[in-house]
Amino acid sequence: MPVYEWLNARAGCISVYILVINTVGYIMTALDKHYAKTHRWRIAEKIFFIVSLIGGAGGVLFGMKTFRHKTLHKSFSVGVPLLLIMNMACLFLLIYVFYLK
Repeated sequence: MPVYEWLNARAGCISVYILVINTVGYIMTALDKHYAKTHRWRIAEKIFFIVSLIGGAGGVLFGMKTFRHKTLHKSFSVGVPLLLIMNMACLFLLIYVFYLK
């Protein structure tokens, strides 16, 4: 496999991963909001932070804004945007290492 095909395959995998993990974060936020309204078992906050840490901060943040969920929690209103910045920095680092270097 030529080098450019290998790099394109890797970019596709990274793109799919980012799309999936952010979709998971968004759906988790929607589900937790629904569970809160219906007085059911909730998704643990640490799960939100784990998903945000591994790349889903954008989806969690978008879900927080869309569903007005956990926006008053200081740990979420500050922590998730910081994790989003970290996610973006890691993505730019991957782009630099695999494509620009």
